Amino acid sequence: MDAYKAQLAFSETQLRPLYIEGYTDQLSYAPGDEIGFHISTSASEYSLEIVRVGATREVVWSEKELPGSAYPIPEDASAHGCRWPTSFKLRVPDTWRSGYYEVSMRAEDDGGDFTYRNRRTAEGMMHFIVRSAQPGRDTKILLQLATNTYNAYNNWGGYSVYGYHGHSNLQGHRVSFDRPMGGLFSRWESFFVEWAEQNGYTLDYAANSDLEFHPEILKGYRLVLSVGHDEYWSGGMRDNLEAFIADGGNAAFFSGNSVCWQVRSEDEGRALTCWKQWYNMDPIYKTGDYRTLSTLWSHHLVDRPENELTGVGFLHGGYHLSHGQFMDGSGEYTVHRPEHWVFEGTDLRQGDAFGGKHTIVGYECDGCELKIVDGLPVPTHRDGTPDNFLILCTAPVRWHPDDSEWYERWDRGRTGAATMGIYTRGGTVFTAATTDWAHGLQGGDPVVERITQNVLNRLSR
Repeated sequence: MDAYKAQLAFSETQLRPLYIEGYTDQLSYAPGDEIGFHISTSASEYSLEIVRVGATREVVWSEKELPGSAYPIPEDASAHGCRWPTSFKLRVPDTWRSGYYEVSMRAEDDGGDFTYRNRRTAEGMMHFIVRSAQPGRDTKILLQLATNTYNAYNNWGGYSVYGYHGHSNLQGHRVSFDRPMGGLFSRWESFFVEWAEQNGYTLDYAANSDLEFHPEILKGYRLVLSVGHDEYWSGGMRDNLEAFIADGGNAAFFSGNSVCWQVRSEDEGRALTCWKQWYNMDPIYKTGDYRTLSTLWSHHLVDRPENELTGVGFLHGGYHLSHGQFMDGSGEYTVHRPEHWVFEGTDLRQGDAFGGKHTIVGYECDGCELKIVDGLPVPTHRDGTPDNFLILCTAPVRWHPDDSEWYERWDRGRTGAATMGIYTRGGTVFTAATTDWAHGLQGGDPVVERITQNVLNRLSR
C-alpha cells in the first residue's frame, strides 16, 4: 500500500496544470506592421484564432500546432511586465480593416501518462487594435478605445491601481501592458461598435495612447469618440485632443467618469503610473511642479479640471444604480432643452424622461456645478466648465464616501447631477456623461439611437 501511495504521489507531481496566457508587444498596429506575440503555455503546442469584432465576428487568421513554451512570472510583473520572449510574429495584412481584434489561444492534452487521463483544454484571450493605413480615407470618425482603463483595472500578477482586488488588498501605482489583459471592451464599447457598424457607420479605431504617440492620425478625422469608461488620460493625450478641438475638430464622449485621473506614460507607452489619492507619494510631488502629478485632473494642485475638455467632471458627478448610490434610481435622463438639434426627431418635450428601460444613467457619471435660472439648469463655471456649455439633460448622482473623503476640498454629502451637454470652442464637444449610454444602443432604445445618430451625423461632417 505504501508503494502504491508513493507511486500515486509521484504521478500527481508529474501532471502539470494546463494553461495558456499571452500579450502582444503593442496596443495598436497599422497595416504592414509586425505583431509580436508573447505566449506562455504548459502545453507543447497550441492554436490561435484572430477575430475582428464589429457588427459580426469575422475570423481573419488561424493556425494550429504552434510550438509552446512555459516562462516564469516575475514578482514585479504587474508593474514591469512579464519579459517573456517573442513566441512568433505576424505581419498585419493590408486587407485587415481598422478595428478591435480578439485573439483566442487554445491548448489541449489527454492528461497524465498513467493516471488522470482526461481530455483537458485551456483557453486564453488577448487583443490588439488595427489602425487605418490612411487615417480619414474611409471615415471621418475615430473611436479611440479606453485601453488605459483596461490596464488600470487589470490585476494580473497581483496588482492594479485599485486595492479592492489587489494581492493582500494592496493598491499598485504602476501597471504594465506587457502582461495578459482581458480588457473591458465587451462591457461598453462592443455595444456601441456593433450598433454603429450595423447602422451603416464606418469607424476607424485607435488606442488611448495613440492620441499621445501618434497624434498625426487626428488630422484625418472630423470627430473623435470616447465610449464607456474612459477614465485614465495622460497629459500628452489630452494636449493633442484639445489642440485638435481648438483647430476645429469635434469630440463626443458617450462615456462617463471620463478623463478623471491623470496618468504618466512610461516605457514608450508600455506602462502607466498613477498615484491617485496617494498623490503626495508621487515623486513629482516633491518637485513642486504639479502639472504632471498623477492624481485627479480636478485636483487643485494640478488645476486642470477635465471639465475644460469634456464640459463635465466626476467631482460634480458620481454613481447612480451603483456603489450603493441611488440604487432605486430610474436610470433615465430628464430633458431640459428639447429644442436643441441633439434631440431632433425624438419628439421629446421639456421635462420628459428617456433611457430608463435600459438604465442609460448608470454606474459612473460626470456632472458640472449648476444653478437654476428661470426654471432651467445652467453652469456656474466655477469648476472649469466652458462658458458656452449648454445643459441638455440631468439625473441625480452621488459619490460614495469611501471614494471622496480623501480629497480635502470635497463637499461631503453632496448630491450631484449626471449632466448631458454640449459646447463649442473651435470645434464642438458633446458629452453623454454616463458610462452606460451604450446599453441603450444595445437595447434598441429609439431615443438613445436617434440622439447618437444626430451627434455622429452632424459632428463628422
